[in-house]
Amino acid sequence: MVKTIASVKLPVDEALEIKKNRIMPDGMEEGKCKRISIVTGIHGDELEGQYVCFELIRRIEEHKELLNGIVDVYPAMNPLGIDSITRGIPAFDLDMNRLFPGSRDGDMTEYLADQIIADIRGSDVCMDIHASNIYLTEIPQIRINELHKETLVPLARHANVDFIWVHGANTVLESTLAHSLNSIGTPTLVVEMGVGMRITRSYCNQLTDGIFHLMRTMGIWSGETAEPREPLLSEDPDDVWYLNAATAGVFVPHVRHWERLKKGDAIGSIIDPLRGKVLDEILAPADGILFTIREYPVVDAGSLVGRLLSADLR
Repeated sequence: MVKTIASVKLPVDEALEIKKNRIMPDGMEEGKCKRISIVTGIHGDELEGQYVCFELIRRIEEHKELLNGIVDVYPAMNPLGIDSITRGIPAFDLDMNRLFPGSRDGDMTEYLADQIIADIRGSDVCMDIHASNIYLTEIPQIRINELHKETLVPLARHANVDFIWVHGANTVLESTLAHSLNSIGTPTLVVEMGVGMRITRSYCNQLTDGIFHLMRTMGIWSGETAEPREPLLSEDPDDVWYLNAATAGVFVPHVRHWERLKKGDAIGSIIDPLRGKVLDEILAPADGILFTIREYPVVDAGSLVGRLLSADLR
């Protein structure tokens, strides 16, 4: 059942509407069963979650008799951004994920944020799916605020991602959807995967398998599910190395994403296409696995070109 959860009027007789698709067994009463909410499209240039929503609904509808709870799917939290290929909310120049929890009596954007929180609130689990931006590619991973790790890490282990990254509390923005929901007792997992403005079907299918496994452990789904892969877990900031360009130029990678490297291995070069020179070599600072890599080649001094995860993790 498709339902509009928030609507505001726009110029020229139009309206901005945020919608969800609620899937539940016939005759089931709300409040007497488990509920999972799948959220995506907060950033208009992140489209990986669009395919996850499609595939999740498609699989459920094929075997709806196996559904024992409520699945709420929110594919486009920022519909204007998706329609205009804009990361933030067009015309307002605002990042929607910096507006939560919002205010019912605030301006248009604050009102929308408030209505989103009100609708998702009370879910047994919420999954907030993001892609990276157009500059970087990320492996499927879940990022967790250390304040909520005791609740969220066990849930994340069911989600079939490659990496669980627990961040320090001082690095988490309190104005995000996930932080606002976790703060009011709605467990929310933040997924990052793929690249902006693209759909990586292998990653999307991997996460969809994980969502079904998580639903099975919650009692929402009674069908067979794939066994989730065992993710690497990082809780120490020193586990992650940030690789930045020392100079402007064009970044050319020499290794594949999610490749295990030794200290000193060449990750890529920054070249000067005008003079035909190599300006800098990006080398692995330690043994590890490259879990982020630059997708857009043009870089400035200081641009992030990759992240390396310590090889000591198990």
